[in-house]
Amino acid sequence: MKDFLKLASYFMNICIVTETYPPEINGVAKTLHTIAKGLKELGHKITIIRPHQKGQPKESNDTEETIVPSLPIPGYKGLHFGLPCRARLRSIWKKARPDIIYVATEGPLGLSAINVASKMQIAVTSGFHTNFHKYMRHYRLPGMAKLAERFLRKTHNQTLRTFAPTKEVIQQLNSMGVHNTRLLSRGVDTQVFNPKKRDANLRQSWGAQSDEDCVALFVSRIAAEKNIPLAIQGFEKIQTIKPNAKCVFVGDGPERERLQKKYPSFQFAGMQTGEALSKYYASGDLFIFPSLTETFGNVVTEAMASGLIPIAFDYAAPKQFIQQDANGFLANYEDEEDFLKQINRAFELEHLWPEIRLSARQTSEALNWNTIITQFAEELKIAFEENKTQF
Repeated sequence: MKDFLKLASYFMNICIVTETYPPEINGVAKTLHTIAKGLKELGHKITIIRPHQKGQPKESNDTEETIVPSLPIPGYKGLHFGLPCRARLRSIWKKARPDIIYVATEGPLGLSAINVASKMQIAVTSGFHTNFHKYMRHYRLPGMAKLAERFLRKTHNQTLRTFAPTKEVIQQLNSMGVHNTRLLSRGVDTQVFNPKKRDANLRQSWGAQSDEDCVALFVSRIAAEKNIPLAIQGFEKIQTIKPNAKCVFVGDGPERERLQKKYPSFQFAGMQTGEALSKYYASGDLFIFPSLTETFGNVVTEAMASGLIPIAFDYAAPKQFIQQDANGFLANYEDEEDFLKQINRAFELEHLWPEIRLSARQTSEALNWNTIITQFAEELKIAFEENKTQF
């Protein structure tokens, strides 16, 4: 009985406040859904507070989810940010007080959550999921980068912990003056993303007539911050080396329509989810990912789990998991010429592709979500206990 009471006392009421969550489709939404599901499986009670998104109901049928008013994000078609709603948050948390709050995003909704939590003396932590300050140059606002850094520093330093996905990002946050950082890594579902889902019919629909024909994939949001021009150059280089190669963009975003008209030789598959996305990954050969703004890059580990050969810059998830010439190819950070050279290198080692693909898969098999989420829960428990001693 004592053991049961001790275990029960460990279970927490955790509220996740986020600007993005399924049914939205992006890396942050997918990560948060996985974490919430894992925390529930550990026995914790999870509630979600998120903004209304276009085309979705304004009220949730899920009693554990609250949808708040929102506005469109300027210059970022299809996404909304949550409005500050202090009075509503205060009312929600008075009725059902959480033990701890995880503010996953730094928008107006997240800021109001931090403010209300602090006044109600509820333990509050935060997450760093998106390099918004690095987005500025891609949206022609380089002068805003320093302002964004100051905003991020002030926001995160109001919380007990700031969780980031890699040690590299933690070092970056520390250099910005963000304190009390902790690691919240990322796993990958190797059952969902699996080479066994390779689909010959899908490859044929792209024009790949045999398993020997090369298919190069880009999987992500088709937006300026993903360094799309270099992805285009990479695809063009692949087709120069292998004229029969097929190049496929998987995803949607503000740049898709323009690019689809400009580059008719490339396939634009649109947004894919679930089993379809798994098949798309597994049916490719090379994974071309030139983004320079990731905090992690879930698509890289998803591609590796699917048996693709990744080509990416040496930072975030690629730096952590890709071993040069062994399970993928790494270019020096921000060196576009080197990125294109790595495509050449991949084809120089084409005779080793079966071994490289197998090694990429084996690397992904060690990325276990259960361990990561258990460690996250333990860190939340420590923050909760620290907060109790302050009041």
